[in-house]
Amino acid sequence: MGAPHKPDIAVLIPCFNEAATIERVVASFQTILPTARIYVYDNNSTDQTAELAAAAGAIVRNEQLQGKGNVVRSMFADVEADVYVLVDGDDTYDASAAPLLIERLVSRGLDIVNGARETEIKNAYRPGHKFGNYAISRLVALAFGNNFKDMLSGYKVLSRRFVKSFQAISSGFEIETELAVHTLEQRLPSDEMTTRYKDRPEGSVSKLRTYGDGFRILNLIVQLVKNERPLFFFGWLGAAIAATGFLLGLPVIFDYFETGLVPRLPTAVLASGLVMLGFTGLFTGLILDVVTRSRQEMKRLAYLSIPALPRSDTSLAPDSRPPLVLMDRANIAKD
Repeated sequence: MGAPHKPDIAVLIPCFNEAATIERVVASFQTILPTARIYVYDNNSTDQTAELAAAAGAIVRNEQLQGKGNVVRSMFADVEADVYVLVDGDDTYDASAAPLLIERLVSRGLDIVNGARETEIKNAYRPGHKFGNYAISRLVALAFGNNFKDMLSGYKVLSRRFVKSFQAISSGFEIETELAVHTLEQRLPSDEMTTRYKDRPEGSVSKLRTYGDGFRILNLIVQLVKNERPLFFFGWLGAAIAATGFLLGLPVIFDYFETGLVPRLPTAVLASGLVMLGFTGLFTGLILDVVTRSRQEMKRLAYLSIPALPRSDTSLAPDSRPPLVLMDRANIAKD
């Protein structure tokens, strides 16, 4: 039996004005994952986030395009590793859960493990956030299937296969939704584990705008449904338009059978147009569905072209399973 594989682990921390917390976050992950490289990508902060992160021992880089989605896109493109731990820099996530999340990813051969937030602190979620998370998760489940209870969590562990085949299109906080949809649309092996969620420390302010970012997430969902589920999108839209035209046309049809005349010609023309438009939408969805399936096959081939991380022996009982072996700093190639 050969030596266990030593995965190269990178912790990715996107940051914007997190001077109040970034030192604690970097120190926590250095303690919990002593062999991992800690990357902090500063997104035009106006405080001392970058300087404090560098002083704490993190590898600090800058992303000029504003928005978390832009930062994550750069992180995924630039950083090379076997396993990626994506976490916010606000010190609300439990660093001690990272080894368990990583072990679950490696031992089961998964591509993503989502850290579902669990807390008894009432102020941990701002008013509307919990309901918004639930509503958005239900919408995604309706279109793509249900796999995550806390889709908008910023704490995730990802495989190299996932990161290097993910084509980020969002620019802001809707990136979490896009990550979840990519998982569901490609039917990637995934799991979710409950992790402790803390209230923001004093002096740390949330950058999430409840209504503005909520509408951006909803817009992204609509765009993803249109692009990835065109038959679902145009089929239902076409059916609704055709049904409207049919209902408008019923009185005209009844009048014709009773009198042999069409007294309401404008209504008849409108109803006929809506029915034809509805069927056009349906056929548009059918055509685009063929194109989308071809594109999804290409994405799948790109995903399969990236070697998978060797999984550990899952036949062992949980208590007897060998612990995850992390890579020594001396063996990590400098970035």
